Amino acid sequence: MDALSKLIAVSGVQGSLDLRCRMAGSFALDHEQLEPGKAPFHLMLRGTAQLLMPKGEVLELHTGDFVLLPRGMAHVVQGIGDGASTAVSMDNDGPLPERRNTTGPADMDLLCGHFTYSHGGAQLLMNTLPDALYIPMAELEGMALLDSIVTTLRREAIHLDQGSLAITKALSEVLFVLALRSYVSREGLAPSLLGLLIDGRLSTALLAMMKEPGHDWTVESLAHKANMSRATFARHFTEKANASPMDMLAAIRMQLACDLLLAGDLSVDAVAEQVGYQSVSAFIKTFQRRIGMSPAAFRRHGAT
Repeated sequence: MDALSKLIAVSGVQGSLDLRCRMAGSFALDHEQLEPGKAPFHLMLRGTAQLLMPKGEVLELHTGDFVLLPRGMAHVVQGIGDGASTAVSMDNDGPLPERRNTTGPADMDLLCGHFTYSHGGAQLLMNTLPDALYIPMAELEGMALLDSIVTTLRREAIHLDQGSLAITKALSEVLFVLALRSYVSREGLAPSLLGLLIDGRLSTALLAMMKEPGHDWTVESLAHKANMSRATFARHFTEKANASPMDMLAAIRMQLACDLLLAGDLSVDAVAEQVGYQSVSAFIKTFQRRIGMSPAAFRRHGAT
């Protein structure tokens, strides 16, 4: 498994469709800040609209465009078509709720949903992304796979046959992976965890950490995985990731610890040992610093 696939897998990202919006003329659809662990997304099936961010940023959305807000930021989707604003209704009769202000031609046909992810996964992946991850279709011109996904999503959202929601949910997760792939391939990518993925040797070391987080890794052993000297590896890793190899290893271990605390009945001592900590007190201290609460409190909080 490649490093990006492994990163997505351990992050526990799952897609869910919420509704379809068919709007015409002038409209403004408010979206409130979502709770931690939820990231809304929009896919423009057909038409145009604007997405307004809290600090005044404006994104122009066109057919095929995808936008993800990793930290659930509040935003407004507004129309740019002619005509006066009309009342918006919600139709909950079908498998997928539909919000609309017209029964005629729509200026915007928008598929809306959200991704959920685990606490640790937020640290490893979502927090490395910009406030709005915007992937315009023009940027991926000639990418037949994306074209086919958008076409299929549009068809399934319109017809809603048996199994349509399962298909659209699965394809939305594929779209998420394609968006990440596009993002990490951009020039001038800011130093972050994702910066490691575009370096063949560094991604080998990252993948080793994710596959065996409980291993007694050292900078030397990770440098050996990357086929680099210790000093060169540490320097390039920090430049690409904006974190030292040991800091990144601790973040990965905390991801696994979060999953183990929530998914099973292992004691804190057993979780500490499984993620590579010989000292329980050191594990608790690191967990408290990175997650913001003790392992026991995290488990109680997650169970409520």
